Amino acid sequence: MADGSEKNAVVSNKKVIFKDYVSGFPKESDMAVTVDENLKLKVAGDSQGILVKNLYLSCDPYMRLLMTNRSSEIFGTYTPGAPITGFGVGKVIDSRNPEFKEGDLVWGITGWEEYSLLTSSEGLFKIHHTDIPLSYYTGILGMPGLTAYGGFYEVCAPKKGEYVFVSAASGAVGQLVGQFAKLMGCYVVGSAGTQDKVELLKNKFGFDDAFNYKEESDLNAALKRYFPEGINIYFENVGGKMLDAVILNMRVHGRIAACGMISQYNRDQPEGVQNLMSIVYKRVRIEGFAVFDYYPQYSKFLDFILPYIREGKVKYVEDIVEGLENGPAALIGLFSGRNVGKQVVVIAPQ
Repeated sequence: MADGSEKNAVVSNKKVIFKDYVSGFPKESDMAVTVDENLKLKVAGDSQGILVKNLYLSCDPYMRLLMTNRSSEIFGTYTPGAPITGFGVGKVIDSRNPEFKEGDLVWGITGWEEYSLLTSSEGLFKIHHTDIPLSYYTGILGMPGLTAYGGFYEVCAPKKGEYVFVSAASGAVGQLVGQFAKLMGCYVVGSAGTQDKVELLKNKFGFDDAFNYKEESDLNAALKRYFPEGINIYFENVGGKMLDAVILNMRVHGRIAACGMISQYNRDQPEGVQNLMSIVYKRVRIEGFAVFDYYPQYSKFLDFILPYIREGKVKYVEDIVEGLENGPAALIGLFSGRNVGKQVVVIAPQ
């Protein structure tokens, strides 16, 4: 493989191609690994492009929404025959953009390929703190971290002593929300899909309690067991039956931050929610949000989170697979809960 410093070098470029729109549960065969043999490591002189060598790629649940021909309104859709895209960490090989130079480390939306030509610098962040693992910029220092920060502190407006419930709590966002809540002096319970993940929530992330939702025949009863006086804040990652049960267990003036609804992504018809009148009775506020809303606060977020990471006061768990060819299986594994923590694909460690 040629090095980026070799001007006008031609290299092969392995890619994960999206084959066609998906109905129901996605499969590895919905993607194909191909190789382009003739990539020039040079940006054309008449463009503002940035050529990056991708180092780490992030597997995130929202990517399932891009596999349908129904626009997700925020991200659009994938294009059949083209590489799938997602958040990643890369190194600038060549740039015609004055804001980025060769050798810069960056994170943002990139292609699932060894090298990507980025035609826009919108949403592309330079990495300045390299004493932290670079892979963290796919997670705690990237999109999931900023999502947890904006969703919890801004949307939920937490107060010390409040009762907080987090679904999909061992995932990339949930594990951080729970720890942020503990830093605020809240009581926190999380749900996850295996006993190992339940133990992780309690023993590593410091949740006050946690339960395996798959072992609960009655989610309403389970929530009453863990929150006999009700829930002040629900950080919503799951939707469907879990949301329906939570609504019944909210306190008056409770807040629900709608971050995602992974239980619905593989359904052609979404599940209905039955208990909405409880929102009226209890004056509950439900607010959806997107990470892009908080991009202007990224430097403020780094000032907040970096000391906690360096002091070991916030823990982060990654589930790492190596090789772009193993990316499709890692991405599909999100939807069966196969990953433990943040799912990352390593292409070329720094």
